[in-house]
Amino acid sequence: MSKHDVPEAYGVFKPVGHVVISFPTDADMRFAQAALAEAGFYGPDTVMSYTPAAMIAQIDAQLADASPLASLGQELNLVKAHRALAEQGYHWLVVHAPGDDEARQVAALVRRFNAERAQKYGRLIVEELIEHDDDLPQVAESPARGLDAQTASGRERDR
Repeated sequence: MSKHDVPEAYGVFKPVGHVVISFPTDADMRFAQAALAEAGFYGPDTVMSYTPAAMIAQIDAQLADASPLASLGQELNLVKAHRALAEQGYHWLVVHAPGDDEARQVAALVRRFNAERAQKYGRLIVEELIEHDDDLPQVAESPARGLDAQTASGRERDR
């Protein structure tokens, strides 16, 4: 995977075999990236970083070309959730972690650096690897249910 060869399903971001992680600050992301490198997750084919502006640009380009089929699964909702976080200034890492053990290792490591979300993309499902005490249980997806991921401030606002 590269920023010029982004994996998609129905025209929207779907990096199967990767964990997509959001961080509230650039510093959090950079510290997590350094820790991932120390743990053996490094290189341009293994870890990619995105600024908020880069994530928004990628998402906007994909949404403009997305197939109507993208709204059948959770991909479209997740892309919109990622855009909402990027609008709030969140930074991103996309880490190649094809196995369950690798994905859990990545999530455990980045949690120490204030990662808000770590989502493991499988062929059929996207699994949230960082649980928050006030998260609702994961349920079947539908565009009518809104965005799948919210920031802590969004969770508090909805109460």
